[in-house]
Amino acid sequence: MKFVTFLAVFFVSFAVHCQYTNPVASQMSSQFIKADVFIGEDAYGYQYFIKNNVFFKIKGSEFMQYKNLALGKITRADIQNPLRIVLFYENFNTVVALDNQLSEVQKINFSEKPEGIVVSAAGMSSQNNLWIFNNLNQQLGLYNTIRNTYQAIGLPFEKNIKNYTSDFNYFYWIDAKNQFYSCDIFGKKKVLGQLPEYDSVSIADEKTVLFQKDSILYLFDVEKNKKTAIENIEKSYLSFHYKNQNLTIFTAEGITNYKINLP
Repeated sequence: MKFVTFLAVFFVSFAVHCQYTNPVASQMSSQFIKADVFIGEDAYGYQYFIKNNVFFKIKGSEFMQYKNLALGKITRADIQNPLRIVLFYENFNTVVALDNQLSEVQKINFSEKPEGIVVSAAGMSSQNNLWIFNNLNQQLGLYNTIRNTYQAIGLPFEKNIKNYTSDFNYFYWIDAKNQFYSCDIFGKKKVLGQLPEYDSVSIADEKTVLFQKDSILYLFDVEKNKKTAIENIEKSYLSFHYKNQNLTIFTAEGITNYKINLP
């Protein structure tokens, strides 16, 4: 009798396992935010977004904002370090650093630098450095914000950057042919893999990429070269972000957070 019961439990478990071959999203929370671009949430629970080209930081009743309309459109915001936030204004070749109160602490106009730098990618790196991609020579570099010095690292890129992200130690990018790369702070470049065609993308790390193609959201395992559609999520969204199995979907109604249950 015990053996029969064991078999029944085994086959039920096996059937359930086979049924969920794709990552399943479990909704954790949702919040209404009226924004043009949702940037993300930091480790302290503050949320960041852009509305009418104004950068906002909110948490409960706390509300802060920064605007510098003279610099044009905010191209990118890096909130890795909540104590030193980086805003990139590509049209004016300028990076602005903010403190945790969104007060401006530094403004760097690269057009004024003697090295000849035209920035097309920027992000926070380690040891008071910024990742800077110089479009003039197609080369990645580190700009030290204390010494105000620029150092090119690695060899020039062979193809244009299509999408990119960075953390303190690595710069990740996808080129025009959908090749996926990384470069560390010492200039060591690594080819990580080939990505499928996509309409939009979120790079989590060197092993995981989330991308959207034809209104379907996929989780892509770079090492296995395998994509799987994510089930049970919003079908209409403006942007998305994925990190550590946490997925944030931004829609016209606000943000929804999911936990991705991997098969």
